[in-house]
Amino acid sequence: MNMLLLPLNPLNRLSSIHVSSPIPRRFYFFHPLNNTTTAINSNTATAATAGGISTLISSSSETNDFSSLQNRRYDFIPLLRFLSENNKFVSDTDSPTSLNLAELRLADSYRAVPAPVWHSLLKSLCSSSSTLDTAYALVSWLQKHNLCFSYELFYSILIHALGRSDKLYEAFLFSQQQKLTPLTYNALIGACARNDDLDKALHLMARMRRDGYQSDFVNYSLIIQSLTRTNKMESPVLQKLYQEIESNKIELDSQLLNDLIVAFSKAGDPDHAMFFLAMVESQGLSPKTATLVALISALGNLGRTVEAEAIFEEMKEGGLTPRTRAYNALLKGYVKTGSLRDAESIVSEMESSGVSPDEHTYSLLIDAYANAGRWESARIVLKEMEASNVQPNSYVFSRILASYRDRGEWQKSFLVLKEMRNSGVRPDRHFYNVMMDTFGKYNCLEHAMDTFEQMKTDGIQPDKVSWNTLIDCHRKSGRHDKADELFAAMQESGCSPCITTYNIMINSLGAQEKWEEVKNLLGKMESQGLLPNVVTYTTLIDIYGQSGRFTDAIECLESMKSEGLKPSSTMYNALVNAYAQRGLSEQAVNTFRVMRRDGLKPSVIVLNSIINAFGEDRRDTEAFAILQYMKENDLKPDVITYTTLMKALIRVEKFEKVPAVYEEMILSGCIPDKKARAMLRFVSYHLRGQILLYLLQANTIRSIASTGAASTTDVNATALSTLHHKLFEIHFKIHNVYYSGYSCCFSARTKPDTATTPTTATTPTIPFLVFSPMTHQACFICIC
Repeated sequence: MNMLLLPLNPLNRLSSIHVSSPIPRRFYFFHPLNNTTTAINSNTATAATAGGISTLISSSSETNDFSSLQNRRYDFIPLLRFLSENNKFVSDTDSPTSLNLAELRLADSYRAVPAPVWHSLLKSLCSSSSTLDTAYALVSWLQKHNLCFSYELFYSILIHALGRSDKLYEAFLFSQQQKLTPLTYNALIGACARNDDLDKALHLMARMRRDGYQSDFVNYSLIIQSLTRTNKMESPVLQKLYQEIESNKIELDSQLLNDLIVAFSKAGDPDHAMFFLAMVESQGLSPKTATLVALISALGNLGRTVEAEAIFEEMKEGGLTPRTRAYNALLKGYVKTGSLRDAESIVSEMESSGVSPDEHTYSLLIDAYANAGRWESARIVLKEMEASNVQPNSYVFSRILASYRDRGEWQKSFLVLKEMRNSGVRPDRHFYNVMMDTFGKYNCLEHAMDTFEQMKTDGIQPDKVSWNTLIDCHRKSGRHDKADELFAAMQESGCSPCITTYNIMINSLGAQEKWEEVKNLLGKMESQGLLPNVVTYTTLIDIYGQSGRFTDAIECLESMKSEGLKPSSTMYNALVNAYAQRGLSEQAVNTFRVMRRDGLKPSVIVLNSIINAFGEDRRDTEAFAILQYMKENDLKPDVITYTTLMKALIRVEKFEKVPAVYEEMILSGCIPDKKARAMLRFVSYHLRGQILLYLLQANTIRSIASTGAASTTDVNATALSTLHHKLFEIHFKIHNVYYSGYSCCFSARTKPDTATTPTTATTPTIPFLVFSPMTHQACFICIC
């Protein structure tokens, strides 16, 4: 159906305008105004228009199936001249009887032209944006004089052309002149999809179904392609579209299946993409190379390199030759997972197969070496690029800089900049933005500002990303006054703030609890046509929650839902975390229940916040119940999980249980962070304090025993024995603390050999490390 909407191929230019009729006729006519060889005066606007049109719609003669009949041609130059002189982009439906005699004669001279010829003429006019007005006038003129009856096709051709020329508004105006039919619906939906106006396209599809018409697979292909172009691919939206296709029993063609695979892949849902890939293969169809590359890239981004390799091998077995993009997609997966050996192997295979690496290949390989800390190897790759006549660009160096940033080695930024200049590469805006972000992440605000000024000195104008990076790093450092100053400077420079800029400033004002200014900023944002997004609402809920304004936070959540936006796990985590910091565990749990009712899966981050809420509320039993819930639901606890549990135990003064949590953290594969080690030291000092207390009690008992009567000796001996037992338990706990903290971290360390330790037949001697409060020195004492 939609094939009729495509423009005709350009035809050879002749001296006059002719369109071949597909219907053999014996009818000859010679127009009184012009013959087929009439010269056109190029000095007039009319002649110029006709001359331009003649290059679009002239046609060559073809032999008709009826060899005995001559294939007729029709001269449209007089009509096109008339339409150009009287062209008004409005519909005129006056009766022909009200027109002058010359127009009536002109209309009568074309009454024998068959409908397919009019269709060809209209398609030719629609093939160029410069003749669209004439095409519009032609449809109105034909309708006025009843020269053709297939106006549905005329309308769809013209709507398609208007959409292709980015004149969507005119297409909708034109469509209102007639009742929408399946053909015109399809043309309008296609026009909206090509102009990436998905809301109108989806609305038209829903209206089409209400009118009792069924959409075709071409419309779904165009909509999915538009989603892919605009990076609005979301797996739930794509699944809903597929459910509509199934419910309408629309047959999936090869193009639609390929579009679905690409869309799901770019949406980060390779499982659904592989489902449609299996459907393609089961129907005996072959997927496109670009489709498989998108799927390999999606699997690689998720670290599923084994499956990506399988798709790559399947591509080669299916007769498709992998090119540079396919190799780069697999290489990116290896870099993502840190598989340096596999990355080197795939590059070697690439070169042996005769596929030349490009800039992206080298940048990925450099990224892999930089992530592994092999800067010298990265420099060798840079030399190989130059040897292969592939000039390294600024993006390659920005990737090296980003890898150092992510590893905390921000000081090497200057080394990267030096190497970049030695290679003759000038930093671009992206490189400067990464450099500012690196300095901002590690609170080097002066370096960030110097980089910003250097960028302007080099003649590079800061973009929205530059300003946002600079404003945000000052906000995170608590320099809200400087953030306000930069926000004002951004607007004065002519760079309009985007939704990200406003979100940063809302966060900054919320941290200062300037609630009136937050409302004013929201109003200013909406006045500029920027509507709050999910990040905006998440930021608002976070700042309201941190300030204890839970009513405002919940109102934001409800307002977001009413506007059709789906809350995210990050948003609920912000609210749960706000409740947790104030010890409101019941409210935190209720928020978690609402999150589950909204269909969101629990994450480790949200559950860590709930553990923190129970810990602040001194409910350690419930906190450990959340740990058990995580294990039962295949959610791997992280360092924050165990650290939060240790903090909960310390809050309820159950110090003796902390070493066991620390040991479980190490055994689970988590590396203790600075905070966890600090808690362990605190527990150790506290247990040593208990030893000093018991030592004082032991000395008191000994003093009583040395001066007391014989009747109290047995009692004192029993008390001393009990005290020795407690001291032994504490010593064992301290041993566990250090054993967990060091011996489990470093497997090379071994326990002391007890076989060589001297023992006595009497009560064993137990050493204790005690700190003197007077001399601040450590000494060992023995309890016998």
